[in-house]
Amino acid sequence: MSHLTYLEAAVVGLIQGVSELFPVSSLGHNVLIPALIGGSWATDLNVAKPESPYLAFIVGMHVATAIALLIYFWRDWIRIIGGFFSSIRDRRVETRDQRLAWMIILATIPVGLVGLVADKPFREIFGKPIVAGVFLIINGVILYCGEKFRPRTSVWADQEAAALREEELVPAGPGMARQARHASGQQAMRQEEVVLAVRADERLSRMGSLQAVIIGTVQIFALLAGISRDGVTMVAGMARGLSREDAARFAFLLATPIILAAGVLEVPKLTGPLGNGIHGQILLGSVLSGVGAYLSVRFLMRYFQTRTLTPFAVYCLVFGLASVVYLGVIK
Repeated sequence: MSHLTYLEAAVVGLIQGVSELFPVSSLGHNVLIPALIGGSWATDLNVAKPESPYLAFIVGMHVATAIALLIYFWRDWIRIIGGFFSSIRDRRVETRDQRLAWMIILATIPVGLVGLVADKPFREIFGKPIVAGVFLIINGVILYCGEKFRPRTSVWADQEAAALREEELVPAGPGMARQARHASGQQAMRQEEVVLAVRADERLSRMGSLQAVIIGTVQIFALLAGISRDGVTMVAGMARGLSREDAARFAFLLATPIILAAGVLEVPKLTGPLGNGIHGQILLGSVLSGVGAYLSVRFLMRYFQTRTLTPFAVYCLVFGLASVVYLGVIK
């Protein structure tokens, strides 16, 4: 009977937390890394095997990743959830937070419905290491093309966002003075993040529900091991005219309820037969996954203010190609 060791749990948990938010496909790495290491790793960490304890482990990591996203964006989610309930109360959708709340709901419906029906067959059919390597190569091509053929509206949006940051949070609006200019250290940084987040949500809320649904629908491709949810969502967002920074923010906001729902719906696996004897390993992997996810989202939100998807595209192309060659030819 296959088992899950603490070393496997620690390594995969940390990789899961990082690769879930980096545009490099966490599922692809979850499939490829055990196969590349081989031996007991390939047996213990087989995502395509219906009765593998690895499935219970992945549930714990998904919940931890979603919690990390909720912690990072907690102020934003309080506003967005408040907007949702106020729209129900007032029976209208007018404010920034009301519009954004319904955009996120509508944008998550397509992938939610497809995931309920197709997650298991997709995992069993496409969760093979060589197939994951091929899709990782395709993911690299998508990221590269997303940057190479980015529309001018997205480039202009980047320039506008950079100008706003350069001016230190733009001229103050009601109740939003330039406090960050007079604060210091971490307090100033946090105040800047809060104000910029509000400005970003204002821009996102003007995008419209149809655009949001189009962007959210591409998350369906992430059911294929090797295709990054955040990567394809960002590319779709930039193709619809969002700046990289806003595209990344919207991708992370969209990912939070999907990842959390996917984890919560599968929680019985943690308490069922698949979770027997590995609760300690699940806890260790989940903690490392959550920490890795939190540090990753903090890094990426600043990274995409000035940097591109190209390095991730190159990584996916190289790692995917090397994996296919090794697993299909050398091994």
